[in-house]
Amino acid sequence: MVNSYALRPAWTPLTIFLMVLGFVVFWPLGLAMLAYIIWGDRMPEVRRHFEGMKRDFAHEFRGCGGRSRGYARTGNAAFDEYRAREMKRLEEERRRLEEERREFETFMQNLRRARDQEEFDRFMRDRDTARKNGDDEKTIDL
Repeated sequence: MVNSYALRPAWTPLTIFLMVLGFVVFWPLGLAMLAYIIWGDRMPEVRRHFEGMKRDFAHEFRGCGGRSRGYARTGNAAFDEYRAREMKRLEEERRRLEEERREFETFMQNLRRARDQEEFDRFMRDRDTARKNGDDEKTIDL
């Protein structure tokens, strides 16, 4: 099974290898990988920002020569009211799902932070135990 978590935007051995390989093969690839490592955790925010801009642009210019996507009146009042209710319901559902996705992203970020904190605490505990036992020669301080 492939561990896709190794491709997260962080300094993992895999991302460092891909960055170096990118610089060797074609330098813009290495630069793109470096940008992903440094700023990759902000990508969902950027994607949401541009999706919002695209939605606003489409909404503003919908009637300019282009065919609207079914939002114009059909002449049937009952159907138009039904469609308006359904569109409102779908928009509320989309907002609810977006909020759940944001909550899940926050949960995963907190989970990663807790795991990192646990690993750091274990390292410090092991290091302190090694120092108390007189194993200072075996540890390397950078």
